[in-house]
Amino acid sequence: MEFNRSLLLILLVGVTAGFIAPEASEFINGDKNGSSQEWRSQVENRTPEKATFAGGCFWCIEEVYQGEKGIESAVSGFTDGKASTAEYRLVASGETEHREAVMVEYYPSLIDYRELLDIYWRSIDPTDPGGQFADRGFQYTTAIYAHDERQYRLAKQSKENLSNSGKFDEEIVTEVKNFTDFYRAKDSQQNYSVKNTYQYRAYKRGSGRTGYIERVWK
Repeated sequence: MEFNRSLLLILLVGVTAGFIAPEASEFINGDKNGSSQEWRSQVENRTPEKATFAGGCFWCIEEVYQGEKGIESAVSGFTDGKASTAEYRLVASGETEHREAVMVEYYPSLIDYRELLDIYWRSIDPTDPGGQFADRGFQYTTAIYAHDERQYRLAKQSKENLSNSGKFDEEIVTEVKNFTDFYRAKDSQQNYSVKNTYQYRAYKRGSGRTGYIERVWK
């Protein structure tokens, strides 16, 4: 719910800001592979492909893809609802039955869809049927939205591999679905981890996501 996210930000941002030096912003949000322009000369096909992932709070999913070599953009938004439009407060209420999601534009010659899947799994709790961490409700549940048959097949295979890996005792409940539509969130919701570094880090840790990822995936 929106209340959960707002409350966590209010409670935690002051504490977190006191422990992060101002100079840390560039390091925290920097390109993971050096200058974002360096890899562009290696792109074979200049038309990027799309991939869409729902993993709870879209700020967190957007962040893990930003700065990766071969990724043109990661955009926060909403997908898979019953309403013909979507905006933050309506989706947060659960009324529209959309999920928060991130659409990634990427160049397959530099980063394969399977690598995107690996990044995704390592950013979520795939066993939670009711949301993600402090954010509860359908709008925060996890799903992979395939844009074509290859993506669908690879996503299903990836889910099966994770299920058979023995990493989790619980069932992997993340859905694999065909992509339908995507509604871009407002500019204030885009690049949140870059524009609001301290608030974002406070929220991510306070929600339980950071601790879970460190415990389970690292």
